[in-house]
Amino acid sequence: MAKRKGDPVHGWLVLNKPPGVTSTKALAIARRLLNANKAGHAGTLDPLADGVLPLAFGEATKTVPYLVEARKAYRFTVGWGAETATDDREGDVTRRSDLRPAAEAVIRALPQFIGVILQTPPAYSAVKVDGERAYDLARDGEDVELQPRRTHIHRVELVEAGEGHAVFEMTCGKGTYVRAFARDLGRVLGCLGHVTALTRLAVGPFSLKSAISLEMLEESAKDGAAKRLLMPLATALDDIPALAVTDQEASSLRLGQAILARGRVSLRAEAVEGDAPMGVPVYCRSRGGDPVAIATFERGELRPSRVFNFSH
Repeated sequence: MAKRKGDPVHGWLVLNKPPGVTSTKALAIARRLLNANKAGHAGTLDPLADGVLPLAFGEATKTVPYLVEARKAYRFTVGWGAETATDDREGDVTRRSDLRPAAEAVIRALPQFIGVILQTPPAYSAVKVDGERAYDLARDGEDVELQPRRTHIHRVELVEAGEGHAVFEMTCGKGTYVRAFARDLGRVLGCLGHVTALTRLAVGPFSLKSAISLEMLEESAKDGAAKRLLMPLATALDDIPALAVTDQEASSLRLGQAILARGRVSLRAEAVEGDAPMGVPVYCRSRGGDPVAIATFERGELRPSRVFNFSH
């Protein structure tokens, strides 16, 4: 087997992705600048959009699934009077309307979009249809009919109402499409709508305050200081209980062996009992704070599901 190129770099980099760059391209640039041998991102951000794009390197890639489940926050602009094939400004206009909604009408319409709702993803989305990405089928001219999916919008507010557009802020769960919200809100108001600008403000514990630009990363790489910008692997695990384990328990977990869980208490003072619900994840770390594993409860034991190995 060929040896993977690059250095064993571990941790999270919170990138402020610029508009016009795909998430895959942004990841490739960061990986090259860090000379990392393994990398991934937590949640695609549309090329049109800018803002928070969390990038995982090395062993941090094993924590990506937990960040994908985290809440996300957005600030975005909806343009009224047109619906597009992509539900944003980059698509061809498919319908037009001369109506423009008053701010009061927009505010009255928002409550129906808050909570657990059914939302049909845009035709140009990464949803798979018979093994193919919906956006690939749509680009090939095929009619794409996607089924509504349950999603959770925790908060959405009108923050600015202008002539022909409105600016919103939203906090939502996994699988929510801002473009679909703009489309559906435009239909409810009878004026049609599409996204014209989108900034992701936060993903779980990562926000714009801790995000860096590609330019900053490039400058740091020239000075050999790019790796200092990385955040610890465990940053993405803030929302799950943490448990300090003994050296012997750490050795067992790293070998894929279960340890007793009954009567344990996490570092966050949350009860970790043997009769806890099956499948509850726990972040296990050494007494010194080194990441050991992510484990799940099974019949009074903690069984490792992901083990961290920093030797490669």
